[in-house]
Amino acid sequence: SKGSFITFKISSDQAINQIKLFFKEDNFDRLVNLEGSQNLKEWYSIVDSYRILSIRNELTAYTFTSLKLPDSKHQYYRLFVNGTNAPELKNAQITLKETTEGDYKMHTIKSMRTQEKKQNRSTVIDIDLQTAVPVSYIKIEGGNDFDYYRSVRIEYLRDSIKTEKGWRYNYQNLSSGILNSIEENEFRSNSKITNKLRVIINNQDNEPLTIGAIQIKGYTHELITRFTTPATYFLVYGNAKIGKPSYDLQYMSNIVPEKLKTIELGTEKRIEKKGEKVVAPLFENKIWLWAVMGIIIALLGGFTLMMMKKK
Repeated sequence: SKGSFITFKISSDQAINQIKLFFKEDNFDRLVNLEGSQNLKEWYSIVDSYRILSIRNELTAYTFTSLKLPDSKHQYYRLFVNGTNAPELKNAQITLKETTEGDYKMHTIKSMRTQEKKQNRSTVIDIDLQTAVPVSYIKIEGGNDFDYYRSVRIEYLRDSIKTEKGWRYNYQNLSSGILNSIEENEFRSNSKITNKLRVIINNQDNEPLTIGAIQIKGYTHELITRFTTPATYFLVYGNAKIGKPSYDLQYMSNIVPEKLKTIELGTEKRIEKKGEKVVAPLFENKIWLWAVMGIIIALLGGFTLMMMKKK
């Protein structure tokens, strides 16, 4: 097939797994192949029919020109750009990207409701979770057989207020980006605790998308502690008046062993708050108080009359 070849030479023996391409032109849609070689004679296929794309106009500025590949270790790499009049390559960044993925916990979706807002030309998906959980990862899978490119905003329920007309929900922005048919539509954010999410897809003048499965995850949280003496230990929470504890481990996290023993919590017990002892007044009943005051007034009046008679 017709196309252009671009050859790269790696000066080090380090493996690579990503090539980011920078072109002089915009607005292209091409398929590329990547091969590797040690001697410029024998070439081995690394990725085949990898799509690169650039869209730039008054409404959109989107570029996807990063090749993600398995860890490869060759001295030479050859890129084939399919088609005539290929965009001119300006430069390329060849790197080894190492990412340590956090441990995620998949959250169960209780219900999902989709609404088409024709007036706003948008699709709104309301997601209810089983309970309030920390959310930091959302993946949206499409079920469409055509290319698409839509801006998307993901919101989480921060709080709600009950009014005379019903509940009023306050949503805040969690993440935003582009929902498209090329990349994995994964959206990461800072962890937020919520039980409701809202996905808003801007369709512009396009037909609404068919949305497949939606995955919602949150970081797995661990509590690490050190016991030096045998005893019965309690994990207590819920007292807003107690400040944040301070232990040695928070300053020496680099020496925590990788393999730790896992402990299981016992049955959760509710600690009932004891009410403060209130000293009862001498006269709890107001009738008794008024009666005593009446007797005192009568006695004072009697003594006054007696003093006046003596005079």
